[in-house]
Amino acid sequence: MKKLSLEHIGEAVQEQTYAALYLFTPLCGTCLVAGKMVDVTEKLFPQVTFIKADLNYIPTMADKYSVESVPCLLLFHQGRLINKIYAFQSVPYLHEKLNHLIRADSI
Repeated sequence: MKKLSLEHIGEAVQEQTYAALYLFTPLCGTCLVAGKMVDVTEKLFPQVTFIKADLNYIPTMADKYSVESVPCLLLFHQGRLINKIYAFQSVPYLHEKLNHLIRADSI
């Protein structure tokens, strides 16, 4: 996963067909586990640009997308927010959500 600044996150989300923005805080234990699940999922979806960001450094983005807690995975299609995931249940669950994002585009 790429770790980008606020300016570059906005650009990446707008420029990519599919983007997944993983938001975390460094002292969150659940975020550490969720981050590992996102790392595994990333390898299964080369067509999706995965980005991670420490929410402490991008409060304006948290406001813009109404992020309620961390960990959070924001899924975008052509710059538009499609889904927010807070409960990272399992890698198969994340896989299903990303498959849904990509299949919805092909219909």
